[in-house]
Amino acid sequence: MFVHGDASGLLEPAVRAGGGSLAPLEQANVLVWASGDAAELRATLHPGIEWVQFRPAGMERWLEQGVIDEERLWTAGKGTFAAPIAEYVLTMLFAAARHLPEVLAQRTWREPPARLVAGSTLGIVGAGGIGRAVLEAVTPHAVRTLALTRSGRAVPGATESLGPDGLDRLLGASDWVLLSAPQTADTRGLVGARELALMQRHAWLINVARGSLVDTGALVAALRDGTIAGAALDVTDPEPLPDGHPLWELPNAILTSHSANTQAMGDVCVAERVRENVRRFASGEELLGLVSLADGY
Repeated sequence: MFVHGDASGLLEPAVRAGGGSLAPLEQANVLVWASGDAAELRATLHPGIEWVQFRPAGMERWLEQGVIDEERLWTAGKGTFAAPIAEYVLTMLFAAARHLPEVLAQRTWREPPARLVAGSTLGIVGAGGIGRAVLEAVTPHAVRTLALTRSGRAVPGATESLGPDGLDRLLGASDWVLLSAPQTADTRGLVGARELALMQRHAWLINVARGSLVDTGALVAALRDGTIAGAALDVTDPEPLPDGHPLWELPNAILTSHSANTQAMGDVCVAERVRENVRRFASGEELLGLVSLADGY
């Protein structure tokens, strides 16, 4: 096994902890790809590589560049960062419920508006690893949950499970709408002006997926007009969000510069995923985070 671009220093020990052994690239049958571009990856691959483990959860860039093929196994960090991102989502729920941006900006003593998270409804669009972790995180807080997946399968822990045709109902029924779906051809522009207009005026949009799932111009208009109460965005389109962009100026937008999962948190999570997948590979078990060309993630 060969590890490329491990700035954290945690991945080689993780390979050994999973029962694997390190080897020079030309002798390796597994590549753990921690950093580097498509051209570098193509130059590094050789016919003996059977499996490539990526660090990130989102594979859209690699799929668009035609790097991923059917000749070998490819695994992403899908679900790896679920725990830190679920904590972030919980933080944003309480910040929105307590009008925290408004409270932090005030310079006079007064009681701001606030609402309880308990008894409210959270709609989760994309109930994969992150969505399931969020469901577990909100369970102690008496939150009703609507979980939407592409398949419409029953999602453990959700109050109600929905398929893609349930998006409009989820938007209209939720006090908080969480986007945690992968970026695919079907999810680009998933939330635009029409969808924002379906949300309740007191509702908040929380995006921890990809900025491209939301029409940014429509979101700015909805926040300015009071179509929705606010948005908590860890991801934006474009990204990085340029200085001076209208979203920076809106008092009802919380922007966190793609840091719901920090580098340090992510390094630990990725090391654990590498350890577990190396163990699975050695024992012939199905790997976690398999990338599907057909599904686009």
